[in-house]
Amino acid sequence: MNNELIPTLIEAYAAAFTSPESSVLHQINEETTLHHAQPHMLSGHVQGQVLEFMSFMQKPRHILEIGSFTGYSALCLAKGLQPGGHLHTIEVREEDAAIARANFHKANMNNIITLHIGNALDIIPALPLEWDLVFIDADKVNYVAYYEMVLPRLQHGGIIIADNVLFHGQVLTEPVKGKSAKAIDQFNKHVRDDTRTEQVLLTVRDGLMLIRKK
Repeated sequence: MNNELIPTLIEAYAAAFTSPESSVLHQINEETTLHHAQPHMLSGHVQGQVLEFMSFMQKPRHILEIGSFTGYSALCLAKGLQPGGHLHTIEVREEDAAIARANFHKANMNNIITLHIGNALDIIPALPLEWDLVFIDADKVNYVAYYEMVLPRLQHGGIIIADNVLFHGQVLTEPVKGKSAKAIDQFNKHVRDDTRTEQVLLTVRDGLMLIRKK
């Protein structure tokens, strides 16, 4: 399977007609690309703008992000918070968490973002909040577990955004191979068959699933 799901020229054209990154986001993008061993994990320019738009449309009071990486997506999502709103983000890797924390300070948004370090399966139940918007971008094998954990505490009309739901095109193979690809395929089917929610799968970057609680 060709990992180039969207031709590079089309991605470049989309980026050219998407509002530019802020100077801080551009710096985070460049530094992650140059210095991180897994820069492909960054949401990036176009997807970051999609997340920002979704947040502004939802006007959330409480956002949960599962998987902080270097902080780019959290900064995009936090822009749409209501006055007095707050974003909680969870990162299991201490090195990435340290970079994210520094980036939140750099963007002067550390006062509206709380970073939790550790296993999301342990941390999520300890956060006594009702969520308006949830972004899942963490270990693929636990996507269903994260979904089931947050859905009961998602406000009616609240949105879950799940990243990497095309998983480099590997979900298109027959049969699906690889632990993470199988987990994503299972997640997609789980959401499709869930009568509590409605969903649309967007072919943005590596696939974004938008899920709305009825």
